[in-house]
Amino acid sequence: MTAHPSRRSRAIGLAAATLAATLGAGAARADDSSRVSVIEENDSVVFGDSDKYYTQGFEFVYLGPDLEVGSAWIGPFDALASLGPFDAEGAGEVSRRYEILFGQSVFTPKDTAREDPDPDDRPYAGWWYGGVGLIQDTDRRRLDHLELLAGIIGPDAFGEEAQNDYHQFIGVDKSRGWDEQLHNEPGVMLSYERKWRFLQPIGGGFAVDAIPELGITVGNVMDYVQAGGMLRFGKNLEADYGPQRIRPALSGTPYFNSDYLDGPFGFYFFIGTQGRAVARNLFLDGNTFRDSRSVDSEALVGDLSGGLALFWGDAVRLDTVVTYRSKEFEDQDEPTTLWGLNMTVGF
Repeated sequence: MTAHPSRRSRAIGLAAATLAATLGAGAARADDSSRVSVIEENDSVVFGDSDKYYTQGFEFVYLGPDLEVGSAWIGPFDALASLGPFDAEGAGEVSRRYEILFGQSVFTPKDTAREDPDPDDRPYAGWWYGGVGLIQDTDRRRLDHLELLAGIIGPDAFGEEAQNDYHQFIGVDKSRGWDEQLHNEPGVMLSYERKWRFLQPIGGGFAVDAIPELGITVGNVMDYVQAGGMLRFGKNLEADYGPQRIRPALSGTPYFNSDYLDGPFGFYFFIGTQGRAVARNLFLDGNTFRDSRSVDSEALVGDLSGGLALFWGDAVRLDTVVTYRSKEFEDQDEPTTLWGLNMTVGF
């Protein structure tokens, strides 16, 4: 489901293209390849035709080329290294990249036929955002990821248009309670996470690895700390640290380095889990500065994810994932099950 083009979406797209061109023109780089990914997450593609809770997400991501020492764009990484993140002192191989992204997430209650939604059910909300991130791979064994997202929650996020226009197109009843959605509010999220890789080759080009992670997110949209891990089996595992996801989720980084490929084809099966201790979730707790719909959110939320990633060199990539998410608010009647599909093209 996607909304009709708007001034905001065109502006974000233009800004992303401009920054991408600037990064590409200004950076001396070891790996000239860039990547563009489209991520779609939905609760009804595989598991039924109902919309509820986190019902749909879309994200467009640009991953810039690898930066060489001496590039002017290395400065932010070096500045952060002095504070602890992105420290690469004594490292043998370091890969540093920028990401640019924009996306939309849509949330609804379970019963979308009511014009006056159940006060104990999840509020209607849309979240339209853009952002930039810094990603560093150190010795193919550690990944640091800092990401800043900023956008709008409320009617100006076009959640109603995204859902109901698509429903009208496919002949499905509209969700009727969007007049009661969360109010307009600017939103900001700053996230930092670190992942470690423990790799074991098993012969024939195959390997298994374990990727534990720790992270924190702060802002008026969400505040939480995370811990998790992923197990993978396949070929060319050192090219990335897991498939892209829409935050909050296990992995969630677009990092990929074709310099670390051994042969043109790679794949892996993966399974992983992430737990989050949540202090705030605006989509459940309601608006920050105005009275709005809200529910009592759960302090602990967990995801269990599994799927398959396929990639052909740096040219094409396809990931599919299924996620089981525990209850996020007290009166939620059942966990959420999501299906995700990521498509990436390198150039």
